[in-house]
Amino acid sequence: MESKKLKKLPLKQDIETKNVLKKLASAQRALAELKGIVSSIPNENIFINTLGLQEAKDSSVIENI
Repeated sequence: MESKKLKKLPLKQDIETKNVLKKLASAQRALAELKGIVSSIPNENIFINTLGLQEAKDSSVIENI
């Protein structure tokens, strides 16, 4: 496995490009929609707790376990 070193923050280059800002707007809309949907669930923790399980399942599929 290849080890990559992370650059120290703050970055010297500007990362707020047009593409990044466009993606930010759509991500913000998606999060707002998700927040609205989750607020309709009687117990929001049920939804939040399933996210870890879903990630573990997807990770296992990727690793072919």
